[in-house]
Amino acid sequence: MPRYDYRCEKCGQFELEQSIKDDPISVCPTCGSTVQRLISKNVGIIFKGSGFYINDSRKADTPSCQNGECSKDCAS
Repeated sequence: MPRYDYRCEKCGQFELEQSIKDDPISVCPTCGSTVQRLISKNVGIIFKGSGFYINDSRKADTPSCQNGECSKDCAS
């Protein structure tokens, strides 16, 4: 389950584990004061492996034209 950051008027900042479907809380579970949910800065995305961005979006090598004439295999 994801963890969300909240700021309490009295207690300060704390984290709370909630389901994605749950609504944000409005009352501090510790003291009962008003809380505000904070926007998280660290998302925790990790790219592993050789990199899909290199393999999937790489342009194919274009054949070079010889003697200034393009063949049917040339992309230009």
